[in-house]
Amino acid sequence: MKITLFCFGKLKESFWKDAVSDYTKRISPYAKIEIVELSDEPIVDNPSTAQIEEVKNKEGKKLLAKLEKSAYFVIFDGHGKNLDSPGFAAFLDKAFTLGGSHVSFAIGGSLGLSDEVKARANASLSFGAMTFPHNLARVMALEQIYRCFKILHNEPYHK
Repeated sequence: MKITLFCFGKLKESFWKDAVSDYTKRISPYAKIEIVELSDEPIVDNPSTAQIEEVKNKEGKKLLAKLEKSAYFVIFDGHGKNLDSPGFAAFLDKAFTLGGSHVSFAIGGSLGLSDEVKARANASLSFGAMTFPHNLARVMALEQIYRCFKILHNEPYHK
């Protein structure tokens, strides 16, 4: 099994890097995991709608160029489906079957994901109605993926 997590921007603070490293290690007995950091596009202050779309489209093209065509592709989007952890575990289990044992996830840049990326996605999930910083979303995605494996293997996990 293989998981790829696409993210825009680099982690700067050590506590985010440490959390990502910890969850990556925890996931590794269950699946090969790769985090692909894509460079985010610069944006002017108070951008127009056209400028926002241009940035999202450029970032989307970068992401889609790296995405394996056969992978089951899941985006994290504020308008996506909300799942509890057992529901996410069942979803991930099915996604591995549909994706030939490869599931890719994407967390968009600060402006969101392009329509082209959304159209390519096999599924769209949400962390809920609240807004989270991208660095935290990355850690949350990894923690939930790790939790899925614990659930799927009937292994204990702290509550």
